[in-house]
Parts: sequence; C-alpha cells; structure tokens
Amino acid sequence: MRLVIQRVTHATVTVDGQVVGRCGVGFCILIGVKAGDTQAEAKWLANKAANLRVFEDAEGKMNLSLLDVKGEALVVSQFTLYANAQRGRRPDFIDASRPEEAEPLVDYFVDQLRAEGIPTQTGVFRAMMQVEIHNDGPVTIIIEK
Repeated sequence: MRLVIQRVTHATVTVDGQVVGRCGVGFCILIGVKAGDTQAEAKWLANKAANLRVFEDAEGKMNLSLLDVKGEALVVSQFTLYANAQRGRRPDFIDASRPEEAEPLVDYFVDQLRAEGIPTQTGVFRAMMQVEIHNDGPVTIIIEK
C-alpha cells in the first residue's frame, strides 16, 4: 500500500461537477493498493499518517502531527500510484490490486484514520475525479508499507 501525503491548507474532490469531499488544514492523502495488501498495512499506515509530525510548532520546526493540530484528511483512491512506466510508452498497472480487493482496503484505511480521531472525507472509488490540492509548504511525503 502506498500513500502520497500532501500537507494542505484545503483540498476538494469533485465528481460530475459536484464536490463530494473536502478538508481544511490537514492532509490530502492519495492511496494506492498493491496486490496482496491486507488490513494490517492499512491500519499501520492510518496510524502513521495520523501521527506524522510535519506541522510546524511555535519554533517553526516540523514537530506536530495531524492529531496535534486537529487537522482533517481527504482520502482519494488512486490506482495509478502503482503504474510501471519502465518499458514502452504506456504504463502498466500489473502491481495494482484489483478494484474488488482494493475498495474494501481503502474503506478500511479511512475507517482506521477516523478511529485515530481524524475527521476524514473521501472521493468516490473508481470515479473520474478532479482533485484540487492547496499544498502547504509545499510538503509531500510518500509512505509505503
């Protein structure tokens, strides 16, 4: 499982012209599920994201977590995080989990993030989405388990 975490001032996800998810200060998390991933990876990553210290403290050091700043999260499923573009000109997605296996794991990740105390909204699984991200810093962290 792979996360691309962007610290944001706000983010939204739109489907068919309608905003379906948003967050204020916090994280926009793009999540990709790899074939063979389990709930164990999702739980570990949710805990890691909730406690990742990338927000500035009073001295300007990245020392505070999403929990510390009472931040929010917007989680967007993105199978293209497992694109392999090493050969040819069109990437393959062989490493990405099948949608029927990935969707429950994305849902589980979201549930675990909420259980950590993070208000979390989502995009729509398998939909064409427009994601507006106002990256703060910019800060972008990639975590894989």
